[in-house]
Amino acid sequence: MIAVVLIVFGVLGGSVYLTFLAPNYFADRTHWKTIFIPRGATFADIADSLHQNGVVRRKFCFVLAGKLLGWAEKIRAGKYLLLNGASNFEILRDLHTGRSAMNITITLVEGQTARSYAHILAREVGIDSERFMALVHDSTFAHELGIDASSLEGYLFPNTYEFYWQEDEEAIIRRLVETFKHFYNDSLQEQARKLGLTTEQVVTLASIVDAEAKVDSERSIIAGVYLNRLHRGMRLEADPTVQYALGKQGRVYWKDLDVESPYNTYLYAGLPPGPINNPGMRSIKAVLYPSRHKYLFLVSNGHGGHVFSRTYKEHQRAVQKYRKIREQQIRRENAMR
Repeated sequence: MIAVVLIVFGVLGGSVYLTFLAPNYFADRTHWKTIFIPRGATFADIADSLHQNGVVRRKFCFVLAGKLLGWAEKIRAGKYLLLNGASNFEILRDLHTGRSAMNITITLVEGQTARSYAHILAREVGIDSERFMALVHDSTFAHELGIDASSLEGYLFPNTYEFYWQEDEEAIIRRLVETFKHFYNDSLQEQARKLGLTTEQVVTLASIVDAEAKVDSERSIIAGVYLNRLHRGMRLEADPTVQYALGKQGRVYWKDLDVESPYNTYLYAGLPPGPINNPGMRSIKAVLYPSRHKYLFLVSNGHGGHVFSRTYKEHQRAVQKYRKIREQQIRRENAMR
């Protein structure tokens, strides 16, 4: 009788060991494997993938362990780093809690559009870029996040973030917008009120400054130019708004200035309907604390910066000088081909 009991306990103990505690050694003897668990994957799909990749040796035991623990339907999507020799229990715990999920560090650069961010996140984090953009342009979602605008373009704050593989698009956008709101604090909002600007106007003008400025020290000067023009009722005539209307980057030609769009500040006075990119901290502060001057015009100096002018006559001389510099640059480029 005692022998039978010992045999039963031995069988049960062995079953528990194989199901939960037995180490899964990789056949290729690597120290770790990177495994992707996509959103929407069934537990059967996950078990098949782990078995085929040599992470799990006994698929039946792994599936049984998952069901007995109640975690089979509670696996988190992500990019996981799983170590050689981990037991079924350890693997399931990691997939259930996300504790072995690898963070993916992404730097979202200032002055880029939401579409550019969507492409980066799709490539690096595996998100659905179309769902991301649909949420960006969902006015109801924007208001839910406390943004009084029809779109979240401009409020996706550029910074360095850590994401999980295939992290939910809504969760990502919430983080970017919350980072903007944390930066745009009460003191900055009060400064905007002193200037008579709404948050939307600040962000929109900052997005133009971000697109124009190549030299950091010029940001506040450029902001001052556009504020001077706005106060005088002059059209901004900002090339980046035309680029946004055309959906392209690069040089703006005379023919482009006639594109029919509310974003074309050569045709329409005032600010465009909304931001043309997602400006960073430096450009937003440049708008809120602009340089005080009488400049009304700016044109490239051909070397990354700008020439600023008070009168149209001064501006025309600067434009002619830039054109000569540009012609010389083109000749040099052609000679090098």
